[in-house]
Amino acid sequence: MAQVRYIVNDVEEAIEFYTSKLDFSLEQQFGPAMAILVNGDLRLWVAGPKASASRPMPNGAQPTPGGWARFVLTVKDIESLVPELKAAGVQFRNDLVKGPGGTQILCEDPSGNVIELFEPVDTDA
Repeated sequence: MAQVRYIVNDVEEAIEFYTSKLDFSLEQQFGPAMAILVNGDLRLWVAGPKASASRPMPNGAQPTPGGWARFVLTVKDIESLVPELKAAGVQFRNDLVKGPGGTQILCEDPSGNVIELFEPVDTDA
């Protein structure tokens, strides 16, 4: 099982987004500071402003959401899923990109953290 931590602006908002839009389930919540969400073999730790992971570094740098690091969720029927997510208000950074291994697109959680949705090429066809 892989574990990823994302810094988020609002833990409750992150829980709602990941559980209602991307099929995660809530495993554990530590008040407004942090929650652990699960999707298959992925455990996602969302850490809000009150979490220890959000404390400034020794040099004063403040952990913030966003950037380009991401985890990949393998999905089925990406061409139907993307319009559904857009209709539900999910923001995307790009359009569908088709490559030799499959089709991908980058969406954002409410704090601007990136999630790559990926549908592999059907090798059984």
